[in-house]
Amino acid sequence: MSSLNIMDEAPVSKFHRKLLIACCGGPFLDGYVLSLIGVALVGLTADLQVGPVEAGLIGASSLIGIFFGATIFGALTDKIGREKMYALDLTVLVLACFLATFVTDAWQLIALRFILGLAIGADYPIATSLLTEFTPSKKRGFMIGLTGISWSLGAMLAFAVGWAMVELSGGYGLWRWMLLSGAILGVIVVLARRGIPESPRWLLNKGRITEAEDVIEQVYGKRLDLSAVHPAEEPAALSGTAAFRMLLRGGYLKRTIMCGALYFAQITPQYALYTFGPAILLAFGLAGGSLDIVGSAVISGLFVLGNLPALKLMDSWGRRPMTVVSLGLMALPLIALWLFPAGPAWFVILAFCFYAFTSGGPSLLEWVYPNELFPTEIRATAVGLAVGISRIGAATGTYLLPIGLASIGVGPTMLIGAIITVAGFLVCLAWAPETKGQSLEATSSLPSPRSRQFTASH
Repeated sequence: MSSLNIMDEAPVSKFHRKLLIACCGGPFLDGYVLSLIGVALVGLTADLQVGPVEAGLIGASSLIGIFFGATIFGALTDKIGREKMYALDLTVLVLACFLATFVTDAWQLIALRFILGLAIGADYPIATSLLTEFTPSKKRGFMIGLTGISWSLGAMLAFAVGWAMVELSGGYGLWRWMLLSGAILGVIVVLARRGIPESPRWLLNKGRITEAEDVIEQVYGKRLDLSAVHPAEEPAALSGTAAFRMLLRGGYLKRTIMCGALYFAQITPQYALYTFGPAILLAFGLAGGSLDIVGSAVISGLFVLGNLPALKLMDSWGRRPMTVVSLGLMALPLIALWLFPAGPAWFVILAFCFYAFTSGGPSLLEWVYPNELFPTEIRATAVGLAVGISRIGAATGTYLLPIGLASIGVGPTMLIGAIITVAGFLVCLAWAPETKGQSLEATSSLPSPRSRQFTASH
């Protein structure tokens, strides 16, 4: 029996609920500040005389920042600790949102959005690693999955706040107040994160045994002797770029490719649909009666609703079938839209709704798998790398989609989305393992060839 069983088998407590709310606050805030800029951009474009190039950079700078923030600070989190980075990254986010309310030129906002992206990218591996390392095994998929849903809820609140400010003021002149609202919410989240201790697993990995024992006594009310629990590798072995090298060799290379492919295949079409939903539906001929806007609203809602059954099924049905079956189903409507681009309105909307609803599993597992499949010493690095890979897909897909609609048409554009989804399906079919109900020590270890074969056949 492992001395860490107390963490894996403990019932959900008040501490776990506080930790969950605090960790969900990061993705919620991320979804909020990334989405609200779309509304604020209408007003600031006129006030700051922002041209098309600057407008594009304002939108892209945060995605670029997320790429660097996730990959750089994920590795730094594994080196210096989750707790130290936990409040610092969102403090930077709050300052960037606050300073954005005083910008007088487009380049200032571009720079601040890049810094904002750095903070957002850093928070993905920091918060999810900390939550993963405290969460009981039987509830881990559900609780980590909630962080994915919180991003969508933050995005929905952003559009609601933006709409309310536009309605109250009769225009988009309150864009500075829109940006300031992100700082206000950020302060609330930073305060909610006060009092969260360092991960005992990370402390043990660094040889800080007494501190790990203190945290477990503080959280679980029991004093354990953890002197028999030794880190898999000495911390010095993972200095510099060693963590990235560990991710890119042997069995962990397959897991890195699988997590990156899952994240890339799920988020590339989804970002394009979120950003250009009305344009895509108009390209299918859904004009008149605001069918494009109504259809986009319905599709966005189903992206959230599709997460709800996935929350339960990933801990009962399992991670592997949820991943493979969902990706296979997601490819079907994209193939149908490629084959029948001139289909009736009900067919087009139904196809996109089906895609949105079935994407719930992968959209949650892109948060769960990277945290479960890698050991403590490289967990945040792995999450950061997966997020970085996904942002390459998100930025590329968002940039190329309008070009594809104009140059090759909507049907072939849907085919490209289907090919990306099928590629993700094939990679996950080959390498996605089952991790439900297992301890982190079990899920992050590399099984023998015989046990991998058994898992794949079941």
